[in-house]
Amino acid sequence: MIIRSTLRLPIALAIGAVASIASGQVSDRLAGTWRLNVAQSRYETGAPPKSQTTTLHAMDGGLHEVVERVNADGTTTSWEVMAKYDGRDYPVKGDPSRDTVAMTRVDQNTVDIVNKKAGAVVSRMRILVAADGRSRTNTVTDPSGAKTTAVLFFDRR
Repeated sequence: MIIRSTLRLPIALAIGAVASIASGQVSDRLAGTWRLNVAQSRYETGAPPKSQTTTLHAMDGGLHEVVERVNADGTTTSWEVMAKYDGRDYPVKGDPSRDTVAMTRVDQNTVDIVNKKAGAVVSRMRILVAADGRSRTNTVTDPSGAKTTAVLFFDRR
């Protein structure tokens, strides 16, 4: 009897883990709240924002992003997007620089993004989460992907 009841918990946990992985509910390393480290970031064009907080929620096969930014001139911009890692275009609500985003997961720490405005690619971005999970880098390139236009550093909050 004791052996039987002590085996129940580990077996139940194993079944739960397998079911979670099979349903795509694997933890997303991007999920969490991120604050832009303006001092470490580099912008080739335009003035950097005063601050930015990005909250990313894992959803089945993708992310739900909510961003609050204080622009260089003190105005605020907020945007939101829900997108899957399938390379398809998803609408962005509130971002004046883009109206759709397409995401592709490269590996557990890396995501490639294509930003579009009126159907035309306006930029590409690669997001890389550090091995320790406490920071991430967004490298933004021009539409062709050839020239880096910004490197943004974020710290996890």
